[in-house]
Amino acid sequence: MQTAPITNAGPVIGIVGRSGSGKTTLLEYLVGRLSELGRKVNVIKHSHHDLELEPPGKDSARLRRAGAAEVMVASPYRFAIVRELRGAPEPGLDEQLARLAPADLTLVEGFKAFPIDKLEIHRAVGDKGPLYPDDPHIVAVASTLPRPADAAPHVEWLDLGDREAVLAWLLKKMAPPASSSL
Repeated sequence: MQTAPITNAGPVIGIVGRSGSGKTTLLEYLVGRLSELGRKVNVIKHSHHDLELEPPGKDSARLRRAGAAEVMVASPYRFAIVRELRGAPEPGLDEQLARLAPADLTLVEGFKAFPIDKLEIHRAVGDKGPLYPDDPHIVAVASTLPRPADAAPHVEWLDLGDREAVLAWLLKKMAPPASSSL
């Protein structure tokens, strides 16, 4: 079995699946439960769409449109950095991971082609079929369907209806809890 790459942001596990399979719903549950257990989790959500993170008339948007390379918006509750690529290539997953704060685990939704361990969410959505037969980096499938006889032996099959079992699988893949000084 492969191991997730260890970064400053902990092991990295991709969450993949067809559109509408429930990736974000499962991620929301897993992140919530891990947080309750005292685990620090980072999430990278990749989008193929343009991101509009601020209302167009706000100062930060105006400064970004004026030509700022990066704009940081900071408050006592959170901060965000918006970087304009202005024609530069999209940063790869390695570069995105390097920007994250230390954590016990980083979950990645998207970046399907990147060679990291992945958990596929599979519900027989549409007729495109599952991803695991064509992706050797899928190490587990959480599904509403029974395990097919031709599934590769290295692929763990999890019951998507038993979210605690999916959580237990993820906990086995994680690093020990980050120290409270992070």
